Amino acid sequence: MAGTFSPVKSSKNLHTDKAIQRLMSKAAIVRRKTRQVQVGDKYIGSDHAVLVQSMTNTPTEDPAATAEQIIDLYNAGSEIVRITVNTREAAKAVPEIVKLLEKQGVSVPLVGDFHYNGHLLLSDFPDCARLLAKYRINPGNVGRGEKHDDNFKQMIDAAIKWSKPVRIGVNWGSLDQDLLASMMDENAASKEPLDGHAVLIEAIVESALSSARLANSYGLSNDKIILSAKVSEVPDLITVYRKLAKKCDLALHLGLTEAGMGMKGTVSSAAALSILLFEGIGDTIRVSLTPQPGAPRIEEVQVCQQILQSLDIRSFKPQVTACPGCGRTTSTVFQELARDIEAHLTQKRAHWQKSYPGVETMKVAVMGCIVNGPGESKHADIGISLPGTGEEPRAPVYVDGQYKTTLSGSTLAQDFINLVENYVVQKYSTVQANTIHKAD
Repeated sequence: MAGTFSPVKSSKNLHTDKAIQRLMSKAAIVRRKTRQVQVGDKYIGSDHAVLVQSMTNTPTEDPAATAEQIIDLYNAGSEIVRITVNTREAAKAVPEIVKLLEKQGVSVPLVGDFHYNGHLLLSDFPDCARLLAKYRINPGNVGRGEKHDDNFKQMIDAAIKWSKPVRIGVNWGSLDQDLLASMMDENAASKEPLDGHAVLIEAIVESALSSARLANSYGLSNDKIILSAKVSEVPDLITVYRKLAKKCDLALHLGLTEAGMGMKGTVSSAAALSILLFEGIGDTIRVSLTPQPGAPRIEEVQVCQQILQSLDIRSFKPQVTACPGCGRTTSTVFQELARDIEAHLTQKRAHWQKSYPGVETMKVAVMGCIVNGPGESKHADIGISLPGTGEEPRAPVYVDGQYKTTLSGSTLAQDFINLVENYVVQKYSTVQANTIHKAD
């Protein structure tokens, strides 16, 4: 059945319990069946992988700065990048941004984020309209009254002319006020009126669906439409997307509209998106984190990847299982080794993915004492159990569930990193060779 995650055959040296856990996790998620939408060289929909998106925060009028950030996001793993197109200068800059990306060999679909004046910019700057891979339209920000439909139609006409898909993106912070007022009036006149917040939720859903119907009426087919309906509160987001998922088969883009900074933004996004994704809802995601001043933008990409990998939906880089520490682990050796291993895997990610296909599924365990150390290490592809307080200063290493060797001494950390390197070369070179052999 299309959209269902099929069990993946485990290699014969994979630990049995680990294989069962992975198969059960994959079998539990059944994607909601949706239309397929092509965005540049990517496809969004239930027959394809859930894609990671991000957005620049540079002034688009500055092509060099914007292209540089797009490249950073692309290198971090963003598969679609959205840019603000809010002024004539920004629209003029789009062709130069594309040229700069091409010079660096970067091919990533660019989405134009339009508000208020998108109908004018798409009409006045045809190169911008032609080069963008997708248009994002907020139906609450395209004008009111008759201007709303006229402006919206101009943007849909541009999408049809240039054969571009459109994301109709509703935000509760900029909801179509005419629609909301109409629904509030209808609710007030009903025999059993809902509370105001419930009407707001229904208006968000209806804004997305009615905008899609309006786009259809202007000639845009459903395989050119993606819907999103973003709010800032986790329970509301889950409610909105569950309603959307029941009422249409259009592809859905997930994300809180403003997740926040640091831990709050990360946890809120993970809580909301994980519930929906585990229910099979969502075809592309973005985590809208507020970065620290001057910090790189890539954290939102990494959080998206980790959400998908934690749910066993996709794999992006090897994962580290590390002991949290307790009274049995007064030494900081396991903490330092876990940190060093994490940094090493991150540094090697891009090279390993090109040279050793499948390495992104690898799991490494770094444990701090004998209580859970050997067991967790056996469940990983390669793991080490460091000595806790009062334990013999020796660290057994397990590979594919079997005892391999014991490390000790001042070079223990580097020795384990070397073992991980050797494991990658030996196991995933074999995977690559088998893949090439089968292809031949």
